[in-house]
Amino acid sequence: MSDLQAAAETAVRQCMALEGDESCLIVTDDKREPIGEALYAVAGEITDDAVILRYPPGPTHGSEPPAPVAAAMADADVVLAPTTKSLSHTRARSEANEAGARVATLPGITEEVFVTGLDADYERIAAHCADVREQVDGASEIRVTTEAGTDITFDVANREFLSDTGIVHEAGTMSNLPAGEVFVSPESADGRFVVDGTMRPHGLLEDGQQLTFDVEDGLVTHISDDEIRETVETAAEDVGDAAYNLAELGIGTNVAVTDLIGSVLLDEKAGGTVHIAIGDDAGIGGDVDAPIHLDGILREPTVFADGEEVTLPQA
Repeated sequence: MSDLQAAAETAVRQCMALEGDESCLIVTDDKREPIGEALYAVAGEITDDAVILRYPPGPTHGSEPPAPVAAAMADADVVLAPTTKSLSHTRARSEANEAGARVATLPGITEEVFVTGLDADYERIAAHCADVREQVDGASEIRVTTEAGTDITFDVANREFLSDTGIVHEAGTMSNLPAGEVFVSPESADGRFVVDGTMRPHGLLEDGQQLTFDVEDGLVTHISDDEIRETVETAAEDVGDAAYNLAELGIGTNVAVTDLIGSVLLDEKAGGTVHIAIGDDAGIGGDVDAPIHLDGILREPTVFADGEEVTLPQA
């Protein structure tokens, strides 16, 4: 069995629990075709109703797929989407869930990340998610600090924390793969966060390299990095302040990820890290629509829920 096939077996059988009487749609693009084909091959061993759709990579993360792809997603029982640009924060994904589909998105997945990230005990990851949720559920305020200079407070009083466990067995649920995080879309936030781990378009930051973001009343007011600032400014030409929205606070729970490698998809799941995102949050419990969702990973954070330090999962 090849490494790709073994990872695909985990994704389709353990994570999605595809059954023989269900339909399965694989959504991929020209750059992720080998992963899509591996998933399709495993799905085809389980059900006769397996389909693979391929389309050119979207322009940005969060861009909507072509209408025929969106329609097929809403009509399937199980959807796996290994794509170059993320479908996680799209109307197509949320509408597929609303129609009852179980969805796993694999945004920006590479063969290395696919093989490495699916070699994990997802029941253990789910237990870590439950432990973090027990500590943060019901909190009104989350504060995150780091020695790199982060000190930011999130208003989460009226927002629900969600878990990305990789176990997608119930109709209408979704997860990233590889998985492992507890996350929330805050109502507002104030302070500064300093990314010293991984962030697009840079990938894994060099030692000493830092990206600084100032936040006031839930909007990013200063971005130190020229490339990221230009990306946000371009999105703001279409959606205004929505592009500057402080969209997400996430806590990594995948203790199998022991080192950051430069893949946002994998690195944001690393146990003992926090990630903070700018842009769209409509797909994760918020109410802001934007064509971007930019995650930055913070190393060695300290997290407080209503003043009490949260014990973070560690590799």
